[in-house]
Amino acid sequence: MAENLKLKSQRILCGFTQETLAKAVGVSRQTIVSIEKGGGNPTLDLCIKICKKLNKTLDELFGEE
Repeated sequence: MAENLKLKSQRILCGFTQETLAKAVGVSRQTIVSIEKGGGNPTLDLCIKICKKLNKTLDELFGEE
């Protein structure tokens, strides 16, 4: 799976570090690192929480290019 550059760039634009985003959605920093690197398989619930914090839709952050 390719890196999720959309998630990483939007996280940075919104002023979140990996740590602060992780805390905001209730996961470890390593989980955010894994998602950004294209690893792991985040649950739909987690994806929705991330989208809400970054004010984006699922398609905008996790949809196909």
